Amino acid sequence: MRMFVTATTGLPGILATAALVITVFFWLLVAIGVTSADSLDADADLGPWGMGGVPVAVALTLLTVLAWLLGIGSVVLLADLAPSGTTSAALRPLAPVAAGFVAWRLTRRFVRPLHRLFPDEGGPAGSGAPGSAA
Repeated sequence: MRMFVTATTGLPGILATAALVITVFFWLLVAIGVTSADSLDADADLGPWGMGGVPVAVALTLLTVLAWLLGIGSVVLLADLAPSGTTSAALRPLAPVAAGFVAWRLTRRFVRPLHRLFPDEGGPAGSGAPGSAA
């Protein structure tokens, strides 16, 4: 448990943890009716990033949760499996970066089937869905 707390509150995990806290706070505001889930749609278009077809808040939430899980998990596994020293010190900052890339790829994969639940959103590019640039 101590290693998990250290991974979530130490560098670089604190960055993902802060993003996760902001995401949870946003969804709490949506739950009590202060804002709506599609309030970010006018500000950003995630289609070029391969995450179009769902509200921006849904895609960014999925990306944040996956990046946090993969980043913290990789740091904890690295601390358990890799011997302390130069190798561990070199891999520790790279693990969250790699986790962010993997989270982006997974988010793109998970968003594709979700766009059917949001018919008023434009589909992912090349999907043939209404509103997409084919």
